[in-house]
Amino acid sequence: MTIGLLSLIAVLLLAFARVPLGIALLMVSITGISVINGFDVARTMVPMTLTEAVFSYELAVVPLFILMGNILSRTGISDDLFKAAYAFLGAIRGGLALATMVTCAGFSAVCGSSFATAATMAKVAYPSMKRYGYADSLSSATIAAGGTLGILIPPSIILMIYGILTQTNIGHLFIAGVIPGLLGLLLYMLAIFIVVRLKPELAPIADQTGADPDRWKSLLGVIPFCALFLVIIGGLYLGLFTATEAGGIGAGAALIIALLQRRMSRQTFFTTFVETVNTSVMLYVVLFGAMLFAKLISFSGLADGLLSLVQDSGLSRMGILLAILAVFLILGCVMDAMAIILIFVPLFSPLLIAQGFDLIWFGIIVVVLTEIGLITPPIGMNVFVLKANLPNVPVKTIFKGLIPFIAIDLVRLSLLVAFPAISLYLVTFMK
Repeated sequence: MTIGLLSLIAVLLLAFARVPLGIALLMVSITGISVINGFDVARTMVPMTLTEAVFSYELAVVPLFILMGNILSRTGISDDLFKAAYAFLGAIRGGLALATMVTCAGFSAVCGSSFATAATMAKVAYPSMKRYGYADSLSSATIAAGGTLGILIPPSIILMIYGILTQTNIGHLFIAGVIPGLLGLLLYMLAIFIVVRLKPELAPIADQTGADPDRWKSLLGVIPFCALFLVIIGGLYLGLFTATEAGGIGAGAALIIALLQRRMSRQTFFTTFVETVNTSVMLYVVLFGAMLFAKLISFSGLADGLLSLVQDSGLSRMGILLAILAVFLILGCVMDAMAIILIFVPLFSPLLIAQGFDLIWFGIIVVVLTEIGLITPPIGMNVFVLKANLPNVPVKTIFKGLIPFIAIDLVRLSLLVAFPAISLYLVTFMK
């Protein structure tokens, strides 16, 4: 148990020292396994684990959905989504912010990255809000909060990683994320609506674009995106194909759509595939490290020791859950979401299984916790990504604007913890 605990501390220290997470996990895991079982065992286990992972059918889902997201994000989907949302919401006070939130949800679901969404929407939506006199606190906070929605709304890279680590059905995780993701979008829009009613000066009414009879034409640009989303989610829900097959269908359909719309030049095609390869390789390195680290945790007895410690503590089942949630919430303020998932999910999942918690439901809770961490001081990663793209907006202003969104997120978290059926309702009807 001592070696496992020291290994955990070592990974955290290396992560905070900005050593690439995959390298940190691999270094610590190989060293720890060597200390426990000898170098010969470690030398044999590493290639066996990597080979098994490389040829894993389930792992193929990662590059396929990354490719789909890269294709769609490079074909102007963010502009199309924003135009369509603004056409219907532009005449409402705060309509630009509401349109931005809807666009963030759609785009981040496609690209799978909250950071990429924040950076993109800073270029797409912020100039419009600035032009119509929106306060920086509202406009920047809307983009920062909206970017977090994509890591829950399927297809989600974070949920894929969680499913691989916990050996949970990825298709079930995707379906479980639909209602909580849409709930998050609606609650964020409610927060904007309330804020602009209490402080009208934050969001002047823009023009009357929303009353334009041609606004229905703006939907033409997003119909292919919506159709693709419905095919993937519908196919998973009806059991027509697995998550990996859904990734293949999504990537192929996205490529066909881009070619038919003449938005995929030869250079864009090449760049998209190179970016997909680079991102996939980086994720695979991190995953390999996480798999070895999970074996180290098992060999060291840390998970069993933690289980015994919890059982002897006298905490109730709900008390144990709340303690784990507190750990994830605190870590989310200072660490990247991927790092939290990779390091702590293998550690806590045996404890949760022993307590009878549903791992699909817990996966949704973990993602919501990491969403909150992305916009929470002192190190809300989305805030600093946004700051890099909006250098004239102070960090203090962004965090101030995020207070209503953080509050509404805590309400959503409470609802999901208190009523697991919100997350599991659609899953119960899957074939």
